[in-house]
Amino acid sequence: MADPESALVQDLADALGRDGVAVRGVTDGAQALLQAGALRPDVVLISASLPVIGAVEFIRAVRLTRVVPVLLGVGEDHAEQAVQALTAGATACVARPYRVPELLSLVQAAFSGEAGTHRTLVVGEIELDMDAYQVKVGGHIVHLPLREFELLHYLMRNAHRTVTREQIMRHVWNSTDTTSTNTIAVHVKRLRTRLGDNNDQLIQTVRGIGYRLVDKRP
Repeated sequence: MADPESALVQDLADALGRDGVAVRGVTDGAQALLQAGALRPDVVLISASLPVIGAVEFIRAVRLTRVVPVLLGVGEDHAEQAVQALTAGATACVARPYRVPELLSLVQAAFSGEAGTHRTLVVGEIELDMDAYQVKVGGHIVHLPLREFELLHYLMRNAHRTVTREQIMRHVWNSTDTTSTNTIAVHVKRLRTRLGDNNDQLIQTVRGIGYRLVDKRP
């Protein structure tokens, strides 16, 4: 695992270790490249914002010598790096700050050779490819910032069901802060605009509770 935050590396190593995953952590891309060659890990997790040698350069270098699943940790501002990394050969992207259950699931999938399998959700005219971090509406690509992508992903996973603001904060923002519902409203408004949902028919507001995504086709 390579991440510029040493405390995060240690915390994640401890958390994954409790589930039987041995982690060797470093804090820059140069160290990561050396360790990848010396240790030949089964799975590599790197942050999109690595110093010394960047994530994309790391992936290209690793791909020259061996095939190993590479998971890329991406933050809200890393959409462009995610696309470049996937093009360079990254296996999948995972949201950073990391959620241990999600990360553990991806690591286990990588061990079994399933991490490269595309996970696609379709609701009406919306198609969301989780591995390529790509959204299409009516066959046309729609570019979403990472947080809006994750919000849409959560709503699509729960299509036709009402999800509360508290559930959205917990699953999308990884937070239990129930005072930040305006943050959700702002992101929902932006997401509606990008999806062409001008009359709020696709992402419906359930007053006093939360939101519901539906197939708006007649």
